[in-house]
Amino acid sequence: MEMLSITLPDGSVREVAPGTTPADIAAAIGPGLAKAAIAARVDGELRDITRPLESDAQLALVTSRDEKDALELARHDFAHILAEAVQNLFPGTQITFGPATDDGFYYDFAPTPEHGPFTEEELPAIEAEMRAIIARDEPLVREVWSRADLIARWKAQGETFKAEWAAELPEGEELTVYKAGNRPDAWLDMCRGPHLASTGKLDPQAFKLTRVSGAYWRGDQNNAMLSRIYGTGWLNKKQLDQHLFRLEEAAKRDHRKLGQEMDLFHLQAEAHGSVFWHPKGYMIWRELEAYMRRAIDAAGYREVKTPQVMDARQWEQSGHWGKYRENMFVIPDEVPNTEDEGPIVSDHAEWMALKPMNCPAHVLIFRQGIKSYRDLPLRLYENGCCHRNEPHGALHGLMRVRQFTQDDAHIFCREDQIVEEVQAFCRLADRIYRDFGFKYAIKLALRPDNRFGTEEMWDKAEAELRDAVVRAGLANEEYGWEELPGEGAFYAPKLEWHLTDAIGRTWQVGTIQSDRVLPERLDASYVGEDGERHRPVMLHRAIFGSYERFIGILIEHFAGKLPAWLAPVQAVVATIVSDADDYAVQVAAELRKAGLRVETDLRNEKINYKVREHSLAKVPNLLVVGKREADEGTVALRQLGSDRQQVLTLAAAIEQLQREALAPDLAVAAEAEAQA
Repeated sequence: MEMLSITLPDGSVREVAPGTTPADIAAAIGPGLAKAAIAARVDGELRDITRPLESDAQLALVTSRDEKDALELARHDFAHILAEAVQNLFPGTQITFGPATDDGFYYDFAPTPEHGPFTEEELPAIEAEMRAIIARDEPLVREVWSRADLIARWKAQGETFKAEWAAELPEGEELTVYKAGNRPDAWLDMCRGPHLASTGKLDPQAFKLTRVSGAYWRGDQNNAMLSRIYGTGWLNKKQLDQHLFRLEEAAKRDHRKLGQEMDLFHLQAEAHGSVFWHPKGYMIWRELEAYMRRAIDAAGYREVKTPQVMDARQWEQSGHWGKYRENMFVIPDEVPNTEDEGPIVSDHAEWMALKPMNCPAHVLIFRQGIKSYRDLPLRLYENGCCHRNEPHGALHGLMRVRQFTQDDAHIFCREDQIVEEVQAFCRLADRIYRDFGFKYAIKLALRPDNRFGTEEMWDKAEAELRDAVVRAGLANEEYGWEELPGEGAFYAPKLEWHLTDAIGRTWQVGTIQSDRVLPERLDASYVGEDGERHRPVMLHRAIFGSYERFIGILIEHFAGKLPAWLAPVQAVVATIVSDADDYAVQVAAELRKAGLRVETDLRNEKINYKVREHSLAKVPNLLVVGKREADEGTVALRQLGSDRQQVLTLAAAIEQLQREALAPDLAVAAEAEAQA
């Protein structure tokens, strides 16, 4: 018998007989690994640990320490067990699809007409049945079926949805099923896998069914409506509890809820997908805008402003019309009808479009006048308002809108300046994210299948971004460095900054892209040292991403308790008795004179009521004054989140609040000036 050569990650090679499984190899290495191994990577492909090896291969055994793979396997198994449990409890229910998701799983069902759609009241019973299946520790057995046999099986069981899907799969494609047990009547599902070795490998306390919704078969509203049951699944109960805590915290921190409570903004159908900013919310915006302007001015950017509406020919030339047309708001050029019958569109009408991004407009500014190599790098910045026709169902508060403003900039530079400019951007982004208290990970999104430009262009651009991060010392585990094949833009690879918030969620915000395509398509050039025309490289970059989304992230990160420099109202002066009203007005006037945003609360209400109300409004400082404070020229300072109260002179209180209300960059400058 010809033996197989199986190479392990440490470089050692094991000679095994054909049909040996990764589980056999784990057992031969040692009982500890045999118990821990849950799957295998064979030549990089994730497979069942019990699937026989057919040829020489590179083998890596997967354990629960390989959390990404382990979670995907567990969630896939939970989805199958959910489907089996539902069919056990509700005979006649048809199964469709059930994938793993980022934090769990779901499965779509076609309930019987007699039963009707599933409800959340039925979830506890389904959970109990799932735990019973896990307790039976049934082996999950992979089998290869012929297309005809599988279709016949589905039809015989009344599984019309599965039969339809199997019939559309390509002829000759290997069709696999997974059975829950070795019995002839074992429950099975059509699936590519892989799966854990048995249901008992799952922790029965590590999942929870969360909700029920409707879903159309294959996502088409013309098809049958199904019942979708969602669940969250983890490797152990501790992970589940942490996730449920995060969900609970996320609900408390929801920026839409807090935005309403704090009177920051609102959304309504008359401008679906756009934000109505209230004075307090727009104050946060203004502070962020001022902060960013100080940062970009110091970094050598020049601020510009470009039109909202541009000729479609510009978007055709840039490539956005072909790649992005369905997401653009377009406007036909209308010609008045001389017979006064209303406007008509002329035969030679030109289409205009609201800009979905700022980059083509910045190229047009760059092209004004002749640019020399000495003019580069040229850094153009814009708080650019953009519009994208996002689907109704995708819109979500401030996080996904149709009208948004980017802190957008484009750096036009020479080839020899790229790495240095990207490094400088990395340093700028690092300082800004740290000013807001965020940790982050950096990822490199590589060329997609559908792209513009030559392979040489993409090779250079990817290498430059990678080199800049390496030189900046950020391409390591501390910064979560990762490369993402196929996730770049159609014109450029990009570095992405993924922020981690206070409850462990990640948000992709900042980017920088190294683009040789757009300067070529839009004919941007400069005169080089040799007197010839050269194409600049265009670095697209943003740090906030958009003001709307960044404000939403900040609200949730801080649970509405924004740092004093960002708080719309930095202090409220509240009276205990009406005799102190005049003094409260005087205190507020002095605070305003010192540059603080302050309000007074002179209502005839108990002080405990006022304290509670302003705490709910997330006001960082409450200055309580009564007759004694008025007589002594003092204030009783209560800070948000603290039970302590400081009695300070008015001058001392102003000095303290001024210091706390400084933006981080201004605080650093003030400290440096004081030390000098």
